[in-house]
Amino acid sequence: MTTLFCSATLSLAAASAVAADKEIAVIVKTTNSDFWQNVKKGANDAVAGMKGYSATFQGAASDTDLAGQVALVENAVNRKVAGIVLAPSDPDALIPAMKKAWEAKIPVILIDSAASDAGKNYYQSFLATDNKLAGELCAKALIEKIGTEGKIAIMSYTAGSGSEIGRVGGFKDYVQKHSKLQIIGPFYSNSQMGTALNQTTDVLAANADLKGLFGANEPTAIGMGRAVVQAGKAGKVVAIGFDGNADLQGFVKDGTIEAIAVQSAYQMGSLGVKTAVEVVEGKKVPKFRDTGVVMVTKKNIGSAEAKNVLY
Repeated sequence: MTTLFCSATLSLAAASAVAADKEIAVIVKTTNSDFWQNVKKGANDAVAGMKGYSATFQGAASDTDLAGQVALVENAVNRKVAGIVLAPSDPDALIPAMKKAWEAKIPVILIDSAASDAGKNYYQSFLATDNKLAGELCAKALIEKIGTEGKIAIMSYTAGSGSEIGRVGGFKDYVQKHSKLQIIGPFYSNSQMGTALNQTTDVLAANADLKGLFGANEPTAIGMGRAVVQAGKAGKVVAIGFDGNADLQGFVKDGTIEAIAVQSAYQMGSLGVKTAVEVVEGKKVPKFRDTGVVMVTKKNIGSAEAKNVLY
């Protein structure tokens, strides 16, 4: 009898010693891009230095799979994770799921894209590029290269996404205030590279006098760049892209794309996890943290500043 009691006590102690780490669930728009994989790397590196925590990484099937992303958040709440790092694909659709996390006392840290004002009570911090400023920087770079008159096209990604609203809105506002450029679009690729390639091909074919293009996220900018090359327009139409994977770096180096606005995806993942842990541990965090943007061109692509954000 005594032996059995001691054995049970030892088993409980052993189970306690290997108790599961507190899970930080990182839930992004989709896992199908280098940008989000770089977010994953940042999250994993951050949690590797923390005792008692682990990180999981999931994304919906696509940027437009809102139901899929909502289900991922609800599943995280149901399994009682310690915290959620979320890149919402839509500013409103994720709010009910965020509210469920709040009601379960699970902190939510937003990255990349904002939620609408209706959700402001349900997240503790928002970490992102100042997308409006980034859009303005892209417009400025384009105007500096092509001047203030002529025709340009905006190749965008997901209509209604918080990052898209800020980024493309900032671009359009700057163009309208500082030039007489005629804007065609935006055209929405839904973050599908093939769709962006076809859309850009059609725009180039229909507008022989087009002077400039803006590709507003990674898959869209890659599709744009490939269309420019296939149409024989490299060096003739000035293209500005967004994000900084190997394909886009190649386009900058060979002159297909004049400049890319690069966010620190790694920093979003790393700082997102760190901020979630800070909230779990009762520390105060700022409501917004700017993770920055760097304009990368052929001139500065080899600089330390650029290398810190390229992936």
